[in-house]
Amino acid sequence: MKIITTEDRLNKEIVLNLVLDLSIMDSMNELNREHMLSAIDHVKKHICDNDGGPFGACITLGDKIISLGRNTVLKDMDPTSHAEINAIHAATKTLNRIDLSNCTIYSTTEPCPMCFSAIHWARISQIVYGTNIDDVKKLGFHELDISNETLKKLGNSPIKISANFEREACEALLQYWQINSGQQTY
Repeated sequence: MKIITTEDRLNKEIVLNLVLDLSIMDSMNELNREHMLSAIDHVKKHICDNDGGPFGACITLGDKIISLGRNTVLKDMDPTSHAEINAIHAATKTLNRIDLSNCTIYSTTEPCPMCFSAIHWARISQIVYGTNIDDVKKLGFHELDISNETLKKLGNSPIKISANFEREACEALLQYWQINSGQQTY
């Protein structure tokens, strides 16, 4: 019979903690995935309306969805009606405050510089996005080639950025838009 040493016990605790941490991370990733898919589904419901591009956003506080937004630039005849801006407007109304600290925004595409600034001003803690600015620029959208990481660095912003999350699903949304809409870019 093997005698269990203190080192064995510590190693077992470390392994157990790693397993628990991975389990928690898996459930968090599944929750993150659900939030991104909520943003995608919100856009897909309206994609044939041709009232904006293939862009969606979801703002959460903890594990609760606070708001969903989609791009309505063409419908509103307003070049600032991006998904992230619309989601921020809805979130501030829902929470009855302009400070969205501790919130996360899930964006199907990397937020443009205007949206990144609004996210920063709203004090949203984290951006999680799927496709990047270059992906939609290739589709003909008039985008500035300034990444969120560059904006974060230049502005000394505390926002945490998670890129390429559910990228394949977000790329599929862009393809769905190309097939099912009038494809008006701006």
